[in-house]
Amino acid sequence: MTPENSDIEVNSDNQKRKRKRMNKKTGFYYSFLTIVLIFCLIQIGYGAILNITKIISYQGKKSVLEDVLKKAQIRNQDLKSEKKVITSDNSLEGIARNNLKMASEDEVLIIINKKVEEPKKKKSKFEFLKKLPFLKKEEKPAEPTGKIYIPQEVVEE
Repeated sequence: MTPENSDIEVNSDNQKRKRKRMNKKTGFYYSFLTIVLIFCLIQIGYGAILNITKIISYQGKKSVLEDVLKKAQIRNQDLKSEKKVITSDNSLEGIARNNLKMASEDEVLIIINKKVEEPKKKKSKFEFLKKLPFLKKEEKPAEPTGKIYIPQEVVEE
């Protein structure tokens, strides 16, 4: 071996070592970049799925709100027509006659009261004790309740 050959071999060994180091560094960088790109793809996929689910839920809410709006508009129209019917003269006269028991100037109103039935009292288990002479208390006369009967129907003749 000559010194020139040994220098060439040493240089070639050094170059091989440098290439291996460079290959390791570039391999590490490529691996790191690959991991970062995979992470970015996962984030993009997750965001896309999340946005799609939000779009679907918002479309469902939109259709429900549109149905509610249609029902509200129909109810509004019904109430407007009912308002027109109630505020007419014939309707107001009917309400005055039936509900308020009013009559016009040349009419006579006759109201027939019906007998109101009192609810029956339930007997208690110890009702028999009240009949014993030593337990009797003085009974007070019943006070009027002050209830006035208002009939539901008016008979007109």
